Amino acid sequence: MTEGSAPPAQAPGVVAFSTQDLPLEQRIELWESHNEDALIGLRCRTLTSAVLDATEINLQVSRVHLARVRGNSHVVERDTRMIQRRPSESVALFFSLVGEAFFYHDDGVRTLQPGQMLMCDADRPFMRGFSHGLEELVLKIPRSLFTEATGIDRVDQPRVVSFAAGTHAVAHTLATTVGRAARDADPEPVEEDTLLDLLAALTGNRERDTSAAHRAAAHTYIEQHLTDPNLSAENVAAAVGLSTRHLSRVFATAGTGFPRYVLGRRLDYARRLLEKPEATTLTVAEVAHHCGFASSAHFSSAFRTRFGETASDVRRRAASARSIRLDV
Repeated sequence: MTEGSAPPAQAPGVVAFSTQDLPLEQRIELWESHNEDALIGLRCRTLTSAVLDATEINLQVSRVHLARVRGNSHVVERDTRMIQRRPSESVALFFSLVGEAFFYHDDGVRTLQPGQMLMCDADRPFMRGFSHGLEELVLKIPRSLFTEATGIDRVDQPRVVSFAAGTHAVAHTLATTVGRAARDADPEPVEEDTLLDLLAALTGNRERDTSAAHRAAAHTYIEQHLTDPNLSAENVAAAVGLSTRHLSRVFATAGTGFPRYVLGRRLDYARRLLEKPEATTLTVAEVAHHCGFASSAHFSSAFRTRFGETASDVRRRAASARSIRLDV
């Protein structure tokens, strides 16, 4: 979807709103009205004489609200009068995907880059600006539910966290979960408890069982670094904010150990690679190295144990299939 264009056919459970087909003189007014009802009440204005082109995908998940927002350059403000007239009673998390943004708050100005998340109390006055447009994800959670999930009573100061791949694995998993749910085509179902567990893990709440959230974040980090032969329990634990001992317990609750899980994922990846016709240009040793194995002998032995055949057998079938296709 291009910026400002109308969304495709609406997916079940998703509410889509666009300014594209609205009268030019009513776009800001109707955009403000939609946000006040569906997300967070904001006063909006465009930069210079630009016309507002914006879309919003909204999804309610039990008591939690998700959104995906796209738009051209503009500024939004939530002031004291608006908060008094219609309080949100919520905490908001903004995940920046496209476009640099500024956030003006009573304790200063923060600049948000793509790949960064900002968490704030939605009932404290703020101003946000997007000079080059934006695409962002939003997670809005009632303040009481936020406290229940995180153990944090108040968000007095905005908090910025990186959720880019390879940085904070829990934040990345939370952003990915919100993004897959709040999209206009083929949204993935998500449960409120999943979002709350990830939020609790993100904020370091030890009172809530966050094993599933930390395990999901660990899986995400492992997939991103699967081909790295130096991938270890220590760096995965650091990425998800756990000790290595706690990480081992998190994997054990799912019936496996960390080394076994990583080995399985690497072997599955290697088999998929070997089954591709183009993999015939690679040796088995090159496939092993590409999949993060330091030793080709260890790879060959583990592969045969798991699949009951050698990596060379799989590679040979792929080469034969490729030859047949070329001869047809």
